[in-house]
Amino acid sequence: MMKQFIGWDVGGAHLKAVLIDDSGVVLQALQVACPLWHGLPALESALTSMLQQLPFQDVEHAITMTGELADIFANRSDGVLQIAQCMQQKLGDNCHFYSAEVGFIKAEQVEDHTQSIASANWHASAECLAGKIHKGLLIDVGSTTADFVLINDGVALIDGFNDGTRLQTSELVYTGAYRTPIMAVATLVPFAGEWVHVAAEHFATMADVYRITGDCREANEMHATADGKGKSLIESISRLARMIGRDRADAECEAWFGLAFYLKHAQIALLKQAAFRHLSRLPAQEDFCLIAAGAGDFLVEALAQQLGFQYRHVSELIKANDSATSDAAALCFPAFAVASILQKNA
Repeated sequence: MMKQFIGWDVGGAHLKAVLIDDSGVVLQALQVACPLWHGLPALESALTSMLQQLPFQDVEHAITMTGELADIFANRSDGVLQIAQCMQQKLGDNCHFYSAEVGFIKAEQVEDHTQSIASANWHASAECLAGKIHKGLLIDVGSTTADFVLINDGVALIDGFNDGTRLQTSELVYTGAYRTPIMAVATLVPFAGEWVHVAAEHFATMADVYRITGDCREANEMHATADGKGKSLIESISRLARMIGRDRADAECEAWFGLAFYLKHAQIALLKQAAFRHLSRLPAQEDFCLIAAGAGDFLVEALAQQLGFQYRHVSELIKANDSATSDAAALCFPAFAVASILQKNA
């Protein structure tokens, strides 16, 4: 019987899983909402939903996480331990937890390696991608954050090994395609011929912006809106208008579209600033490419066009029977990465 592996990426907002066979071909890739800030029952419910769609008995499970940052936990180590315990209870003894320092470990070793397990999903992506790309910059833009991994001569160049140092080195940027509040992208915006201050309120998110610009893929945007109302274009414009102290009826649609496109480019500028820090480390860039992954891949494509670099999508490097499956795995790239690493080490 062909051996199978499932990679799990336990985030604070989503649970992602990628199933591969013993030759590394992706069979399934799934993502469900997992608002971990509501408590561990959110993870248990997400796992139950996933396991109804995935084979999980006689399967090896590779697990990475970022959900330990959720404020339900006393600290990051506590979060790692509780998430690991939950995963093992649901999945059984074939669980392998990914540590950036030592690779895969079993559940009984987790307590000794919590710091290197915490938020190590980017490291799995780097390990998976290194060797497949000669020179480039992976930018994985999720719903909440963006990870940057610089690769030179097939080797990942890593400066930071935890969220604190990675924030300092711009290897982690807290901006994402959907859940990021607008006030975190811009504090001053052009509107009706004037510069207008943005309200420091959680009235709207970048998901509203990308519904207006047409970039939002609703299948990937799984969380409630800032006001708990619907996700129509009109409702998104109403939330955006509130960010500058106005109502939707105060201006024509073209004005709101213009504001949304400004905010899109403001977010691209945040990514560009981080990208330039990494680009400054390489002596030559003739064969350089930007590699996109995650729900915000369209932002990376726009950035590549602005910088004049070759654009590649990480789905090109994922083996699957059809493009829809490889695209789904690219959305869940760290989950694919840990599954692939475990499969190669088996």
